Amino acid sequence: MESLGNKLKNAREHKQEAYEDVSLKINVAVRYLKAMEEDDFSVFPGEVYAIGFLKSYGSYLGISADELLSLYRAMKLQEQPMPVEQLLYRRREFPMKIAIQILVAVMIVAAIAGGVYFALHLPKKAPSAPKLRTTKEYVMNENPEERRLFLGDSFVVRYNETNYQFMLMNIGEFLTIDSPINDIRLDLGQEVIVDMDDDGFNELKITATDFVKNHPDTGARLHFDLDASPPQTVNIETSEPTTTVASVSTAPATVIFSSPTPYPFTLQAAFQGFCLFRWEILAERDRQGRNEQYFERNGELSIQAQNGVRIGASNAVAVKIQIMSGGKNVPVELGVAGEVVVAEIHWIRDENNRYQLVLSRLE
Repeated sequence: MESLGNKLKNAREHKQEAYEDVSLKINVAVRYLKAMEEDDFSVFPGEVYAIGFLKSYGSYLGISADELLSLYRAMKLQEQPMPVEQLLYRRREFPMKIAIQILVAVMIVAAIAGGVYFALHLPKKAPSAPKLRTTKEYVMNENPEERRLFLGDSFVVRYNETNYQFMLMNIGEFLTIDSPINDIRLDLGQEVIVDMDDDGFNELKITATDFVKNHPDTGARLHFDLDASPPQTVNIETSEPTTTVASVSTAPATVIFSSPTPYPFTLQAAFQGFCLFRWEILAERDRQGRNEQYFERNGELSIQAQNGVRIGASNAVAVKIQIMSGGKNVPVELGVAGEVVVAEIHWIRDENNRYQLVLSRLE
């Protein structure tokens, strides 16, 4: 079967395209194009980058995204290492005569040792065997919630009608937690943000609040915070802050408009290349839900919102955004070439009771 890299390379050579030409057309660096054709996905900073670039490249070459993803997953399965025990296992024939001699010698030594022991010591009551602990499964009933877990214990977080299980696997210099996404490693006091449903939005924060290194018998205390520390937008119908489901901002907010009162606005997106684009209207009950569409060069999208909108782009430089409202038209920069961006554009109220429409980059 043709490999993923060969399929991409053959399609590019069939189109008689050089790496540099393809890079300019789809805004993906040449080193990433070469890595995909060489089946080397270790150069990407994360799997979401690899999949996003793979879809962009495949769409440009006219290859089905489902076919590429199927080849990608098959390649990942083949890369799983074979257990060492299977590699080292060899069936050996052992001479029966030698086995009998060894068995007789062991029995003689055991009999002598037993006689000496009972001659020197009075029989003592054998200590009771330690009780084996039964692993437990906890379900998140409050948000946030904190639990002490021992090895094998699991904590289940329910999000969007799906249960996500996090199991404590090891307590050494670091904690190791098995999750549906990937293995999580935490030091004492460290926190990690988790994108549970692989949609580009982070939904859960896990913090290691207490454990003794290399002492698994004491367990580990973990803090689970679903949609932790969400920013607040302002509902323009009530002028009151409204908590939105978002991740913690990683950069200062950029002010787009400032006004004594908030008002509806329009986000106009023009696409300069291949881009997977997601958007979600905030704080409007009749317009809930996430939207996703794959855009090519010269594609356009117009979004009207009252309070705010969350957006995500697989290639920040491929989309040019303008915010229009109140007779103003302000361009907004999302990021650089090849950058995966998640951001919110929403109204907030400052300490002077004025309203600002801001762009906030999210984790």
